[in-house]
Amino acid sequence: MRIQLDWFGDKLARRLADLEAGRVAPVATRDAATVMVLRPASSGSGGSGGSGGSGGSGGSGVEVLMLRRTAAMKFAPGAYVFPGGSVDPADFGAEVGWHGPDPAEFGARFGASAEMARALVCAAVRETFEESGILLAGSPGGGPLARPSGPSWDADRAALASGAVTMAELLTRRGLELRADLLVPWARWITPEGEARRFDARFFAAALPADQVVTGNEAESDHVAWLRPADAIESARAGEISLLPPTATTLHDFAVAVGERDGVAGILTRRPVIEPVQPRLVLEDGGAWLLIPDEIGYPL
Repeated sequence: MRIQLDWFGDKLARRLADLEAGRVAPVATRDAATVMVLRPASSGSGGSGGSGGSGGSGGSGVEVLMLRRTAAMKFAPGAYVFPGGSVDPADFGAEVGWHGPDPAEFGARFGASAEMARALVCAAVRETFEESGILLAGSPGGGPLARPSGPSWDADRAALASGAVTMAELLTRRGLELRADLLVPWARWITPEGEARRFDARFFAAALPADQVVTGNEAESDHVAWLRPADAIESARAGEISLLPPTATTLHDFAVAVGERDGVAGILTRRPVIEPVQPRLVLEDGGAWLLIPDEIGYPL
């Protein structure tokens, strides 16, 4: 699949020319984690909104939480994305409570060390809470999940986003631990070498916890939506929304999965084989083109 990247203008083409000529070197990737939060489509209208829902299965398909990035964002402004972001040094804190599979199991799925896998899970939970208000954490030993609502939780969320507290500090003070068992490793995408900002992003799938309410982060997103995967793809094909290739491909994966199994539970029982996907950027006829492997099933 070849995609012409007109929206980057001449800047990317010039960078690709500099890379080919050896005037600049590819930047190193930053580890990142992304979470696709799912809920049964029957729990809502299928459109926008921040209502809570059940994490159980439903026979009428699923909806995925999407956040539209603000126009002021340097990376992918206006795109509809899943919650996520870069791994921070504090995410490596060994003191954070943990419930679920051994980190080495996550590492084996993602091609990462146990230490990195633990940090990825911490980053996934932290970024999802910062950007959507959803907290995949609960009482020790697999106890009840947190219900992060009210002024004190709002203050904790703001402090976490600003870096005033770490995820480990917040969870310890609240008597909670990461619920790694709620996260299903799904995919891994690596930004092409030609980009000035590069990520090694691991994607997780998770169900929306019961009784948790989604609230966006105004600093990063200006709209929150629950979209059926197939509807999101059709909207992107019609030019109504913007989707990055990893987002579109993952939505397509969910659309196919929903066609084969019923609901959220059917998706979360899957254990997809995770191979890193790294598209290539090439310079042809003075323009930048993105090459995505055909076997990935890019739907746009």
